[in-house]
Amino acid sequence: MTDSGDDSGGVTGTTTDDDVTARYYETGGERVLTFELDGRHATLAQNSEGYAMLAVRRAPDGDELERYYGFDMALDHAAELLGVRPAALPVPDEASDMGM
Repeated sequence: MTDSGDDSGGVTGTTTDDDVTARYYETGGERVLTFELDGRHATLAQNSEGYAMLAVRRAPDGDELERYYGFDMALDHAAELLGVRPAALPVPDEASDMGM
């Protein structure tokens, strides 16, 4: 299921698949993709210009755990934090171009 629009607190894309919910939004300085499963979170963040490395965090405002050039590698780390396979992470269309 995908819901696009910015009427929900700045979220421009939400996707849920196999109980994993993904939310994509942009702040003043970052593009943010968060995943949630059973109360656990993983966040990928990139600068708003979209050309920097992706930071992996446990929460949108959490400490950075690692940085990756590639979106696939960042997704692997996010999946590990949630205890799922990377293929189980739904990615809203708006976030599909993240990474370098």
